[in-house]
Amino acid sequence: MAPSRRRHTAEYRAHAMELVREPGKPIAEVARDLGINEGTLANTPKTSQNTR
Repeated sequence: MAPSRRRHTAEYRAHAMELVREPGKPIAEVARDLGINEGTLANTPKTSQNTR
């Protein structure tokens, strides 16, 4: 049986977006620090509004 998907709270996602917006901190590094897939973090709606 496949593992269930992790669900993150709105607060967790907001914190992740704050980290992504920090200057000099690439999405890949933030994703590694949080233990989530880089693609998952990059595909969130608030991240796509962030021009890098």
